[in-house]
Amino acid sequence: MRVLITGGAGFLGSHLCDYLLDKGHQVIALDDLITGKTDNIAHLAGNNNFKFIKQDVTEYIYIKEDLDYILHFASPASPIDYQRYPIQTLKVGSLGTHKTLGLAKEKRAKYLLASTSEIYGDPLVNPQKEDYWGNVNPIGPRGVYDEAKRFSEALTMAYHYYHKVDTRIARIFNIYGPRMRKDDGRVVPTFLDQTLKGKPLTIFGDGSQTRSFCYVSDLVEGIYRLMRWEGNEPINLGNPNEMTVLEFARKVVELTHSKSEIVYKTLPEDDPRVRRPDITRAREHLKWEPKVELEEGLKRTLDWFKEATIE
Repeated sequence: MRVLITGGAGFLGSHLCDYLLDKGHQVIALDDLITGKTDNIAHLAGNNNFKFIKQDVTEYIYIKEDLDYILHFASPASPIDYQRYPIQTLKVGSLGTHKTLGLAKEKRAKYLLASTSEIYGDPLVNPQKEDYWGNVNPIGPRGVYDEAKRFSEALTMAYHYYHKVDTRIARIFNIYGPRMRKDDGRVVPTFLDQTLKGKPLTIFGDGSQTRSFCYVSDLVEGIYRLMRWEGNEPINLGNPNEMTVLEFARKVVELTHSKSEIVYKTLPEDDPRVRRPDITRAREHLKWEPKVELEEGLKRTLDWFKEATIE
């Protein structure tokens, strides 16, 4: 297969490039490098099955080759990034999705949208199932990301129903692993970086809010299975094992043998109180569920962080 991956130099996109190339496929990575890094794909230089295009996905996309799949992963994904680039985040979810869906229609390629658990907002149900419509503040500080992804889902399904584009939607929950930026702002890289520097671990609120953490290799395997699935309804991909942020902080301190203290700061507006995927659909349709235990995944990520130069 020949696959176009937007956001191909990002954390998730670069891991997908590796996975698909290892499977023997051809990969074209497209990225404007606002949040992606060429360091993530530098090891692919010279691979005849890999091509990199530096471009903003919201502009006209010209690909001369035939395409079998388009994976739309371009978007700032952390609160720090999408609050730094609010307009770009909205544009990549709207115009970028429109451009890539149009390309899929032209090339008669299958299409996979990387959506997010954030479309559920601050959920009123736990765990979150795909038929839950969410509880989102459209004008809050997280609204630019949440609504960009909700719009991109609606546009994807419109192209599926109206233009008969063969689409899939992955609702991705908290993913972690090597190649996350240290200044990403999400809890895993933040805690690991703080412990390595001997700084206090910062918890927002009282730490009772819950999260679930899925290692990147599990997520990439889930994406590949979703690509090959014949259905079109959204599917949650994440780890259903839930823990509080305070429990997670203590786990990191224990794992790293750190002397870092835990300090508390004011909870940001609209920060989700619970976050846990119901992965029944993934188990039934994709025969998929996470395999990497949290401790093992954190050790792998920590080893990478010790050597990483990406800030």
